[in-house]
Amino acid sequence: MRNRLLVGAALLALLAAAGGLWALRHRPLTLPVAALETDVPVRVFGLGTIEAQVTSRIGFEVAGTLVELHADHGDRVAAGQVLARLHPAAQQARVAKAEAGLQSAEAQQLRVAAALERATAQAQQKRILALRRRELTARGTTSVEVAELAETEATAAAADLGVARADLGVARAALADARATLLAEQTALAKHTLAAPYDAVVVSRQRELGSATAPSEPIYTLMDPATVWALAYVDEGRAGQIREGQPAALRLRSLPGEVFPARVVRIGLESDRVTEERRIYARCERCPPRPVLGEQVQMEIETGRLASARLVPEVAVEGFDGASGRVWVIRDGALQQQQVRFVARTLDARLALDPALGDMAVVTRIPHALREGQPARSQ
Repeated sequence: MRNRLLVGAALLALLAAAGGLWALRHRPLTLPVAALETDVPVRVFGLGTIEAQVTSRIGFEVAGTLVELHADHGDRVAAGQVLARLHPAAQQARVAKAEAGLQSAEAQQLRVAAALERATAQAQQKRILALRRRELTARGTTSVEVAELAETEATAAAADLGVARADLGVARAALADARATLLAEQTALAKHTLAAPYDAVVVSRQRELGSATAPSEPIYTLMDPATVWALAYVDEGRAGQIREGQPAALRLRSLPGEVFPARVVRIGLESDRVTEERRIYARCERCPPRPVLGEQVQMEIETGRLASARLVPEVAVEGFDGASGRVWVIRDGALQQQQVRFVARTLDARLALDPALGDMAVVTRIPHALREGQPARSQ
């Protein structure tokens, strides 16, 4: 009798377990579904650095020793302001020598010009004398020999005049050469002074007083503060909707709690072939008081806004290819998988369903493995 009671109890327990299992398998799951949201911003994220569009590493075009430095790290300088000078003594001596050469050439030209005037006067006198002797010879008052001698002297005077003119041309060329030499030496002397090419901020100073510098060796690194912008690298898969003029938000690593508004001003025409990222440049509308080149910056670009949308987390989508994927939907009280299309991706890793799908109940959280036809209801 006791054995029969034990067997009966065991059967009742099995029946209860089977009933519970059946109830669990056929009880409708309560799952969250995508709700309609309004005014949904669509943003794209990029990571990059603060840069300046105009930066210059400037130095002297000639070699020398630094004797003056008038700017240092962080200074603001105006266009044309003197920043540094080299020791000028040797070049000043060359300029003085070139000035002396110019004075000599000018004096030589004056001497040759005077000789030309003299030769001109002598040639004119000899020509007149030769004409007079020819007239007298024609009247028979002077011998032919005297007339011929006068004509010979006139010809020689004309030749001397030609030589004087040629000498004047040589003197003028020498004077032009002396002037060019002086200009070259004065230009070389001016190159011993280094001036700011534009209104700038001194990023760094590479050399100190007494240093010997080589031609084109950088002395200062300058940047134009008006051209500071952010360079961010954005994944090609998310960069297609970025346009110039779109608003952006910048967050500097040194000021993580502050947001600087900006606008996209340039989209790179060449992507990185290794990382498959596109270069996006944005200029801040309100910049940090002292930007630091190379500082890490986070850029969020607003590419558009959706008046209304149903958003599904990417983790709830299977086989997502950038435009479509499979989702679980609740239809007629049961779960089904359906291929759907998406129109946008948000910065928080959610996908906006195509509005043409209507009021579809798309599951947004997958608690465990689901199966087609499993009872379910919206949360």
